[in-house]
Amino acid sequence: MEEKPARLTGGRFLIQAEEAEAMAEEAGVAAVTELLPLLVPAAQRLARPPISNYRVGAVGLGTSGRIFLGANLEFPGLPLNHSVHAEQFLVANAAAHGETGIRCIAVSTVPCGHCRQFLQEIRGSAEIQILVTSDEEPAFRPLASLLPLPFGPPDLLHKGVPLLLEPHDNALGATVVPGGGGGRGLSDAIGEGGMEQRLRAAAEAAARASHAPYSGCAAGFAVADVDERVYAGSYLESAAYNPSLGPVQAAMVAWVAAGGGGEDGGWGIVAATLVEEEAAVVSHEGTARIFLEAVAPGVHLKAYRLRSSKAD
Repeated sequence: MEEKPARLTGGRFLIQAEEAEAMAEEAGVAAVTELLPLLVPAAQRLARPPISNYRVGAVGLGTSGRIFLGANLEFPGLPLNHSVHAEQFLVANAAAHGETGIRCIAVSTVPCGHCRQFLQEIRGSAEIQILVTSDEEPAFRPLASLLPLPFGPPDLLHKGVPLLLEPHDNALGATVVPGGGGGRGLSDAIGEGGMEQRLRAAAEAAARASHAPYSGCAAGFAVADVDERVYAGSYLESAAYNPSLGPVQAAMVAWVAAGGGGEDGGWGIVAATLVEEEAAVVSHEGTARIFLEAVAPGVHLKAYRLRSSKAD
């Protein structure tokens, strides 16, 4: 029963609600929640772990009824903290598609402390049901049982502050200040025709959608490939700071989820743009340059600063 729904995913990271219901019926299970563990092997096959060679797959059911897949990503030449965990991939994937909540997650191995903490950013996280397929007797259990004494948003934020997977529209002004430079020029990489504007618009939209309530430093990152396709990611913070997912990693999640990049580690990035707030106490420019140097040597990074609308 496991292989049939796994093939039906077709390498995709998103399954619409209607299709999920049909897949559950075809697999002979009573509910979509029972389909999730059957899809975990498919998610594992989508992982890209060239450093550890340890594949992790996660499959989550959103409150919309859609299914989101996640897999771990690793980048040779970069410190391990640049890696994306499967659960982080799943959540970033859900956020990029406008999902408002996660009901349950099936994962190939028990979530590490890093991921248990990252999941705290979702409202009602204590009740998210987690199933570990490698357990001797897999069963859904609440996240609270894996992290019984959590530290999270309630410890740092006011009650009404939007959490991860809730709508964000960060107060950034329209004034754009160009910054940064060096490396191969955008026009040399992908030609003219408004691509720089497309990259900037995508990165700015991602910055405005960032979940950055702790630093207040919204940021977005966008990349383009040789076919002029653009992928963008938003900065997603954690109350514990270190489990935060940077906009660079979030953009890589968007790229892989859309079928970009190569299993052999070739990413095909030809241009990149970062948008963040001017004079922010947290900047991602240095990290973005380190990332590009390792993953796409010679590619130009165009950095823009947005002045906070509060200062206008």
